[in-house]
Amino acid sequence: MSVTPIRRAQRSDESRISPVFLGIAAIMAVSGWAVWTRFAADSRFAIFLFVVSGWLVSLCLHEYAHARTALHSGDITIGSKGYLTLNPLKYTNALLSVVLPVVFVIAGGIGLPGGAVYVERGRIQGRLRHSMISAAGPLTNVLFALLLMVPFMTGAADSWPTDFLAALAFLAMLQVTAAILNLLPVPGLDGYGIWEPWLSPGVKRQVEPFAQFGLLFVFGVLWIPSVNVKFFDAIYRVMGWFSVPGSYADYGYQLFRFWKN
Repeated sequence: MSVTPIRRAQRSDESRISPVFLGIAAIMAVSGWAVWTRFAADSRFAIFLFVVSGWLVSLCLHEYAHARTALHSGDITIGSKGYLTLNPLKYTNALLSVVLPVVFVIAGGIGLPGGAVYVERGRIQGRLRHSMISAAGPLTNVLFALLLMVPFMTGAADSWPTDFLAALAFLAMLQVTAAILNLLPVPGLDGYGIWEPWLSPGVKRQVEPFAQFGLLFVFGVLWIPSVNVKFFDAIYRVMGWFSVPGSYADYGYQLFRFWKN
């Protein structure tokens, strides 16, 4: 009796899109429709749901990119861990992967994903492949940001509802901040992961103890008023290159905080 069909079924289950992810995507679609159609007199809660669910979708895609790149680079255990299902509950650290990034958005309008997928690096040969695995996540945020900014760049959004455009601009801003911050060469972030394979073993050993604090360090630095102002000036400048007004992103953040009067 052949076992090939069983193996194929197992592989299919390992890459089947999770109902959890589909549910999050559905919330994004429905809340986006509610904002677009002005379904409720006060659209702020719908905007909150749209942005948070959209942010979670991008987090799942970010980690999926890491996992898929790792799989094609030699880590054949990725599928069995559930990373290819886009299910955020399969991540190795739900606090860093989902909870903290959402808290950062709510607390300060900052998009900063955390590390989530566990890659068995010993299975992967070649420093370039290791760098590509780390770069795959932030590049996904770049692509997501570009997709969100296309309506502004092409002028297609000129006749769209203002509240929806504000929500779209704020979500795009989160993607831009996520891409830029996560590319910083700070231990614990993907930017450091890109460079790490090229560092000497001695340097790696010295830096390793600080990796668990990298995410919080970056967030803490951004709370310094002078740094925060310069950082967001740079973010708005980047968004301006793609014809996204910073005023829309600011308005989107105001609407997003529905609990504020």
